[in-house]
Amino acid sequence: MRAATETKSERISASAEAQPRIRISRAGMRYDAAQVFRDIDLDIGNREVVAIIGPSGCGKTTLLRCIDGLLPLTSGELRLEGEPVRGPREGVAMVFQHFGLFPWKTVAQNVAYGLKLAGRGADAIAAKVAECIELVGLAGFEHYYPWQISGGMQQRCGLARALAVEPRVLLMDEPFGAVDAQTREILQFELLKIWEMRPTTMVFVTHSIEEAVLMGDRIVVLKGRPSTVHEVVEVDLPRPRERRTLTLPRFAQLREHVWSTLMAEALRAEYEVRK
Repeated sequence: MRAATETKSERISASAEAQPRIRISRAGMRYDAAQVFRDIDLDIGNREVVAIIGPSGCGKTTLLRCIDGLLPLTSGELRLEGEPVRGPREGVAMVFQHFGLFPWKTVAQNVAYGLKLAGRGADAIAAKVAECIELVGLAGFEHYYPWQISGGMQQRCGLARALAVEPRVLLMDEPFGAVDAQTREILQFELLKIWEMRPTTMVFVTHSIEEAVLMGDRIVVLKGRPSTVHEVVEVDLPRPRERRTLTLPRFAQLREHVWSTLMAEALRAEYEVRK
């Protein structure tokens, strides 16, 4: 009886691993008369990092917010772990471009926010907050307020807050777009190290082609108005990824391929006159 139970459990586990963590089917989004994107089909697997890239206004952030349950699709379907997404879900966390921290809360209080909403006990919250603050390199700054720390440190705080709830899906909306180039590179490699320690499904929206190639297992290229999936690029670079990854010939080839795909579209978007 025990052997049969274990076999059934193993079958259930294998089935859960086989199905995609996120399934997007013929997804469309419209604001009044403006269609943002349409007919997007995409499966995202467990512990897979998918970068979404495309010209400004193609709906990258909108799609991310739909995955998070903050916006409803106007057509198509979006499923998380087999269940339709009809609002914000437990197990999903988002890191925003502009930090999204509460200015009246300290670093530790910001990191604790999601845990308190989830009803965790005080001891469990204290332990998890300390763990995540250490993980992102903010130990010693627990009692500082956001206005007292740098932009890079604020983004580390936002990442710690997201990681504290142990998300199965981590959504990142241009998370390093508001920091300087040097800090951005530091944070990229810090995030790669954290992901290696705690691999989870991650959807990463960015305007940076280099960042998409460095972070992603696949790059989803959106093009057109309304946008659709123009291409899905497999990033066959070895992990773990580190600074020397940037010097690999294959990195340069992938970057050039994505850039060539996007260049004409980006130029059209830049000079488009709205009527």
